[in-house]
Amino acid sequence: MKKVLIVEDERPMAEAISFSLRKEGYEVDIALDGELGWEMCKNGGYDLILLDLMLPKMDGMEICRKLRQESSTPIIMLTAKDSDLDKVLGLEMGADDYITKPFNMRELTARVKAVLRRVQAEGAAEAKGRLVIGNIVVNEERHEVTVGSDVVDMPLMEYRLLEIFMKNPGKALPRSYLIGQAWGGDFYGDTKTLDVHIRRLREKIEEDPAKPEHIITVRGVGYRFEAGRLTDE
Repeated sequence: MKKVLIVEDERPMAEAISFSLRKEGYEVDIALDGELGWEMCKNGGYDLILLDLMLPKMDGMEICRKLRQESSTPIIMLTAKDSDLDKVLGLEMGADDYITKPFNMRELTARVKAVLRRVQAEGAAEAKGRLVIGNIVVNEERHEVTVGSDVVDMPLMEYRLLEIFMKNPGKALPRSYLIGQAWGGDFYGDTKTLDVHIRRLREKIEEDPAKPEHIITVRGVGYRFEAGRLTDE
């Protein structure tokens, strides 16, 4: 049984979400403030976290930032704010998805299932060896990325995008193709979501993310992956 934590300070909302998820067969815990939520995140062994943005004692952005330093547990942000900035900030902090209040419970449960399906599919994938381009190595068996001599921690969607790029070197890949390959039919965002993940990926594999040598923007199309530097200086 999958275990979900809801960090939400509005008790009626938290209980409604819990009721819907329990009906779907999930084990659910609730934290009504940020400090308790953070402690439960660290110690609860959850498969997914639903995290409100605005929380007392510790806000959702801070919890997300701290959790990403220690874990790749999937996070779906719950936010009453509908600005692009809040969505981008949430994704940059490491959230896997976001949903804006008010939302339909069916949509929320669909998002939860979609994220957990992606994680399960990654975990069940058979070992396929290694992908090597330049000084970047993707070990598909260990689900591990190294750049030069450094092992790079990489959440699921960044890893999947890098894997797609590494399997299609030199090709201009449309945004629609990248979204379809990485998210499949489970994509609920817009192209800004993809661009945020690309920016985070560049920060981890590029020597200078502002002047990328590997992930090149192809204007009007999408992105192209190049070998860049062949040695690690």
